[in-house]
Formats: sequence, C-alpha cells, structure tokens
Amino acid sequence: MTNTYMKSNRRLIQIVIFLGVLLLGGYAIGNALFSSHDGLPRKGSEPPDFALLGMDGQTHRLADYKGKALVINFWGTYCPGCVTETPDLVAQYAKHKDKSFEVVGINLGEDKLTVSNFVKQFDVNYSILLNENNDVQRKYGLKSYPTTFFVKPDGTIQDIFVGPMAEADMDKRIEKLLQS
Repeated sequence: MTNTYMKSNRRLIQIVIFLGVLLLGGYAIGNALFSSHDGLPRKGSEPPDFALLGMDGQTHRLADYKGKALVINFWGTYCPGCVTETPDLVAQYAKHKDKSFEVVGINLGEDKLTVSNFVKQFDVNYSILLNENNDVQRKYGLKSYPTTFFVKPDGTIQDIFVGPMAEADMDKRIEKLLQS
C-alpha cells in the first residue's frame, strides 16, 4: 500500500467520525431544547399538583384554586429578592381579591416560626403554604428564587417569572391573567 492511499483512507475515516459526532451532537442539543419529556411545568401546561399545610392550619391543594386566576410564588425569608417583592404581592392581592383571584406563597423549607414572623412583619394577606421537605419545589423544577407561576382559570400556566419582579411587571402579568 502506498503512503498516499493510507493518508486518504485515514482522512475519510476522520471525516466520517466528525460527521457522526456532529449528527449526534445536533440530535442531543435539539432534543434537549425542544423536548418536554422532563415533566417540568412550562407555559401552556398544567402546574404539578400539591397538598401543603398552610399557615392557617388547613391543607391546601392546587385543585382548591380551580377556576380562579392564580399566582403561585415560591419564596424564602433568606432570599433578598423574595423579601423585596413581598409588599408588591400583598398590594396586588389587596387590589384584586374581590375578583376570582388568589395568591399562594409556597415557602421553601423553613420552619413555621420563621415563616410566621415574616408573615406578621410584612402583613401578608394571602395564603402561605409550608413546603418543609421541598418536594413541591422539585416537582416544579425550581432552580432560583423567587419563582412565580401565573396560572389561568382554566388551569394552564400563562407565564413563569424567575427572579424578583418589579411592581409594574407583576401588575401587567396579573392584569393579563385576569383577562384570560
């Protein structure tokens, strides 16, 4: 065999391997971007069900809010953004509570005394639920806090906002939610 023939063969093998890697990589990236098989909630899907103890001593389920515009806010007292947006959530609930509208704050794993002190300090007027073992957090696929889900009366997610919201952003999303 000639040296040129071996180089040509090696080059062909390299090209085939490169194309194979390129195809597999493209498939993996496309699958990750466009697949919703991870089961996590997305816009247009239904949020995962939950049954959590509220600060009122009652068990609250997602189904309890069926037919209402719903804001589900995941938060913690240790989260600066959560603390900043709490007064705006209080104001939004006061503004719209006479409509078919609810705000539910789901605390992320803190004890009842800590949460109770926070609720009193900020005069929280909406339902606060305790997620002591963070199972609901995992079902919702949360990565950072606060994270807020806007759920239409038909039970589908209209929007998901990650991070602290300015009052104007919150107001705009809630107005849109109430029109759905």
